[in-house]
Amino acid sequence: MAKLPTFFISHGGGPWPWVPSMRQEFRNLEASLKQMVQDLPERPKSVLMISGHWETPVATVMSGETPPMVYDYHGFPPETYDVRYPAPGDPEMAAYVVDLLEGAGIETAWDGTQGYDHGTFVPMHVMYPQADMPLFQLSILKSYDPGAHFAMGRALAPLRDEGVLIVGSGLSYHNLRAFGPTAKKPSQAFDRWLHDTLALPASARTGALVNWEQAPHARDCHAQEDHLVPIFAALGAAEDETATRIYHDRDLFGGVTASGYRFG
Repeated sequence: MAKLPTFFISHGGGPWPWVPSMRQEFRNLEASLKQMVQDLPERPKSVLMISGHWETPVATVMSGETPPMVYDYHGFPPETYDVRYPAPGDPEMAAYVVDLLEGAGIETAWDGTQGYDHGTFVPMHVMYPQADMPLFQLSILKSYDPGAHFAMGRALAPLRDEGVLIVGSGLSYHNLRAFGPTAKKPSQAFDRWLHDTLALPASARTGALVNWEQAPHARDCHAQEDHLVPIFAALGAAEDETATRIYHDRDLFGGVTASGYRFG
């Protein structure tokens, strides 16, 4: 079985695939998500999504067999609240993830009722539109501690040899109060820093990312870093491997530059 890469994706805004004007704006993202699946060495057995839209005090694993939907967006057309993505969960692999995390000394919990949030079901709808890929989630930590998320990723690394695709789902720019033209300069600067940092040798790269607040316009781009920390977990599972940018867009939301990456 081939070792799978890991990914950090910028998942776009709200339920964009179901809103025609937004789908046009995110056409490059849609193409990159489809290409991401095509470029995998083999079809995964399941997908583990680490979404910036589910945060808990301790690392929590979705364990339900048929997770429900979580419509965690506001102000969109009524039909977007009827969207269904009926992918099966993966309780067996969820149990394995708990074992891996606990084996690394990471406090862990189960959640059998948590549903798929839009940081998960939106990109998965593009990646696997038939909803036939087993899917489960791991929460991010409310502490947003970069080192803790790297540690989570390191613990998850064996999944890559077990056919589990690890995807960190967030946005490389996420400041809901500063979209539009005011986002242009900060997002470009932070995006450039992120790209340059991910190109560093692994020994330097991890340290630079742990200290991400020193990046240009760091807090302008991530006033709250819930959409950034998934990259730490995704990279932690492929810490010594090459980063390749698979998605890059400029002028989203009237001024945002955003990117996505493959590790390995």
